Amino acid sequence: MTYLEEQRPNWDEYFLMIAKLAATRSTCLAFPVGAVIVKDRQVLATGYNGSPTGSVHCTAQGFCYPGLTSCDASSTLPSRAVHAEANAIAQAAKHGINTNGSTIYVTLEPCISCLKLIISSGIKEVFYETDFNKGEKILVRDSFIQDGLVILKKIKLSSETAKRAALFLENPTSVARDKLEDLHL
Repeated sequence: MTYLEEQRPNWDEYFLMIAKLAATRSTCLAFPVGAVIVKDRQVLATGYNGSPTGSVHCTAQGFCYPGLTSCDASSTLPSRAVHAEANAIAQAAKHGINTNGSTIYVTLEPCISCLKLIISSGIKEVFYETDFNKGEKILVRDSFIQDGLVILKKIKLSSETAKRAALFLENPTSVARDKLEDLHL
């Protein structure tokens, strides 16, 4: 393996970075979350969490509900956001893209409702960055895993890959290789 090949992100890091970029589009005040559905190393659909299409964004109005700065500030009102995983699955469905046998990369572990949607849409693997489920929800999640319905794996972006990606985001990248070296890419 050459020096330049060693600098390339592995496939899991690559798709996690795409999910993280999708999260930058989030309109949720509580949790910016991104997702990308992949099959055979090809992106099928992306999604991020936010208000339903056509609804005012929480980030635009500065609150989720009048008097609440974010949806997680209430124990009774439901979140206004469509979750990133659900949005990615909806985008695939809207465009006639088959998700059966695919993989999803998500910045936040799917909630139980999204995990059920993931399983029902035929997605077989979930790679996520940050834990979410707690308590009894873990029992439900683990029962799906034990039944062989889905594989969940927590992954992390290496600091080297993150630093290199930041340089690519901050600087022009479509320049001669020797110019990239001057930027320490």
